[in-house]
Amino acid sequence: MANIIGNNIKTLRDGMGFNQSNIARFLNVDQSLISKVEKGERILSADMLEKLACLFGVSVDAIEDSAIEASSLSFAFRASDLSAEDLEAISAINRIALNSEYMAELLKG
Repeated sequence: MANIIGNNIKTLRDGMGFNQSNIARFLNVDQSLISKVEKGERILSADMLEKLACLFGVSVDAIEDSAIEASSLSFAFRASDLSAEDLEAISAINRIALNSEYMAELLKG
């Protein structure tokens, strides 16, 4: 399971154009932890998985799924070096979009 999650995190991270340092800064951990997670050598806490899910615009279940789709919610942005605050803002926007999609599904039926 750890390897599936690690592979999915790498896929999503690459798909959004983030590097391991961006993710480490966002989670307030060392970059080596992100590398080990992606290799399946370490696992993340549930809180960290939830933060990453919001950042990537997917559900936690999607990160844990063996058949993750590389596409996620995405917004265009241009920056050479994203700060932790920038990533928090992206995460907040994605969380709003995910909640909106969820509410739309509830209203359908």
